[in-house]
Amino acid sequence: MMYTQILWSLAMVEALVFVAVGVAGLAGAIIAARTREDAFTAGDRQPKKVWLALLVGSALVCFVPRIMILSVVGCVIIGVYWFDVRPQLKDITEGNAGWY
Repeated sequence: MMYTQILWSLAMVEALVFVAVGVAGLAGAIIAARTREDAFTAGDRQPKKVWLALLVGSALVCFVPRIMILSVVGCVIIGVYWFDVRPQLKDITEGNAGWY
């Protein structure tokens, strides 16, 4: 009985994490849609439409975690956007990109 409750609790935590990452993916897609197209090329990144498709697709996969590996890949894509692409785009659009 206790073992079943622990497994159920872990499954709920996992589902909440996937939903939270999915919401972050949709928020990232909204932010990416509002970012200028030339910021992506100036940052030597994939085009804006590619990132929009990746973020929306990843968010949808995170909301419906039927195939676990796709959900994990979606989480990684969303993480790459938030921790690598977005800070660089923010520096470019705000004019903080200096000479390194």
